[in-house]
Amino acid sequence: LYSHRVKETKVEHKTMEKVLLIITAAAGLCAVSSLTARQYHVVYELKNMTEAQSYCREKYTDLATIDNMEDVNLLNSMVDLSKMIYTEYSYLAWIGLYDDVNSWRWSLSDRSFYTQEEAEFRNWASGEPDNYRGREHCGQMKDDGEWTDTGCESLRTAVCMDVRGSNVTFVFINNPMTWTEAQSYCRTHHTDLASVRNMEENQRVTEVIPSGQSVWIGLFRDSWKWSDGSNSSFRYWNEAAGEPNGAKENCAAADFKSSGKWEDRNCDQRRAFICYSVPVSKKVVRVRLVKKSSSLDLNDPAVMEDIFRQLKQKLKDKGVNRDVKLSWKKQSDGKVFHKEKETEKKTT
Repeated sequence: LYSHRVKETKVEHKTMEKVLLIITAAAGLCAVSSLTARQYHVVYELKNMTEAQSYCREKYTDLATIDNMEDVNLLNSMVDLSKMIYTEYSYLAWIGLYDDVNSWRWSLSDRSFYTQEEAEFRNWASGEPDNYRGREHCGQMKDDGEWTDTGCESLRTAVCMDVRGSNVTFVFINNPMTWTEAQSYCRTHHTDLASVRNMEENQRVTEVIPSGQSVWIGLFRDSWKWSDGSNSSFRYWNEAAGEPNGAKENCAAADFKSSGKWEDRNCDQRRAFICYSVPVSKKVVRVRLVKKSSSLDLNDPAVMEDIFRQLKQKLKDKGVNRDVKLSWKKQSDGKVFHKEKETEKKTT
């Protein structure tokens, strides 16, 4: 086992935000995400992706998230290639990136639109979804009513829907677009791309599709994402080798014989892997809050819970997810929030 410390340090923030209030500390939230750093650990035991993930979460924080070329260069300097010679596919190590092939969901996310299991209704054609070449993340319907997955950048006509109370109308759009363009068009001119909740609606959509055409519907799924929930968009695929390229290769490994470039691989293969941990420190952040209502009691448990929830969501939106734990710091009188005196306002 070999570890190397990244220069920055993690901050376990004890801070506060607010709900129903004017936020005056947005800049402080930006600072939180920039202070999160990682210490990488290369583990040379051979494990499949699931086993490696469990090991990293038990011993450290998670499988490695890689944010930039600085991280890539650091890992290249850390690995010992002599310890990465396997029966096949030597010099590859698991990182925390995986293709979430089971995350299919509808563009219209309003839960009230779906009852019971309607959001999970599917009418896939035989053998679908197959994620051909590892690049099919959007759903289309053929003129026979069966669904297939396909690349989201393909040009297709689309079916939008208009939702008026309990009435749903499906509208064919005879304008080839990418899935994202179709989604934007439907949301601008109608309600959204078509959601199909049951076989009856599936038949109704089929009736508006011209013979021989396949159309976009509102079904899509996540592409590659990180084991720790990070929203890092950095990618370092070995594009010269056509990566990612595998329908059944849903886990990413770094090839340290090729400068740490990434390949998609079968998740059941056993290989070395890279974990990360975050050095822990504590920081108390003082935040000034301006109340919209003079009657609002910031020390009310329900209000404090809303403040806490919104702050955690803001951190998550900025990619700070598993690494930060929040708690309130109470003063000697047992309260968290105190009204600021006029003299303090003038001097701050």
